[in-house]
Amino acid sequence: MEKGDKIAAMEPFHYGGQAVIEGVMMRGRENVAIAVRRPDGEIEVTSQPLANLYKGRLRNTPIIRGIIILIETLVLGVQALLHSAQVAAAEEKKDISPAALWGSLAIAVAFAIALFFIAPLLLTRYLVDPYIASSLVSNLIEGAFRIAIFIAYLKLISLMPDVKRVFAYHGAEHKTVNAYEAGMPLELSYVKTYSTSHARCGTSFLLAVLIIAIFIFALLGRPPLLLSILSRIVLIPVIAAIGYEFVRFGATHNRNPIVRSLLVPGLLLQSMTTGEPNDSQLETAISALNRVIETDSSVAQQCSCDPSVSPVTPPM
Repeated sequence: MEKGDKIAAMEPFHYGGQAVIEGVMMRGRENVAIAVRRPDGEIEVTSQPLANLYKGRLRNTPIIRGIIILIETLVLGVQALLHSAQVAAAEEKKDISPAALWGSLAIAVAFAIALFFIAPLLLTRYLVDPYIASSLVSNLIEGAFRIAIFIAYLKLISLMPDVKRVFAYHGAEHKTVNAYEAGMPLELSYVKTYSTSHARCGTSFLLAVLIIAIFIFALLGRPPLLLSILSRIVLIPVIAAIGYEFVRFGATHNRNPIVRSLLVPGLLLQSMTTGEPNDSQLETAISALNRVIETDSSVAQQCSCDPSVSPVTPPM
């Protein structure tokens, strides 16, 4: 790592992750850890270093970092889900081929774009547009369809027992990060008292993306259908980047009453994607966060030997 990247790595860092099958993934400064509860009851924790794309100067550059983090979340998320499914099922772990990884990722992205961006557009064009003249109203209705489909999707999948367990691990991830950011020991008795919601949650990010999309697409008016479909696909990275900046700003300024009020819809929506975890699930999340913190502490000790690099500081 270059000197500039080392310095960037030593800036205040916000830990976070995602729920996986019977476990939690946590992302640190230098590595990602996945803790999974095996069928025999033991917790298996594995970690791997992060690629250079996911750290350094570009990841701290406004707007650009949103696109990088979107890629990071998709790639690491699919890797973590596939790995956790193998561990939870006690299957022989095999290396995931790049073709299988990118194939799974392509299918997931295509499904999300079709469901949350193309479907609302088609519903609006064929069911609503014949009766209205205003392109602004058309885009507002399309946005309403988009958000309604998203909420309905969350509600439907939350009825599945396996998804309920994943959502409980999602709650465990939030409780663990909340306790850490509050400066409390990562012990079960402390962690279990914290909230299952968090301002930097991916659910809040997705809601922000859907709302910001309304304003972005409204600027385009009502172009021909094929051009509209293309714009819904091409502009997703830009919208996601803006959405990330909004969530990041909200998380770091959540004491401001105006900002806090803007975060309320996302926090309320998290009630659909998080569940109250049991002690076993909390222990798994704690194991994942402890692993990335240990790695970061080791890196910080090595960097402290270089007087040009500041020591690691706790998350703000």
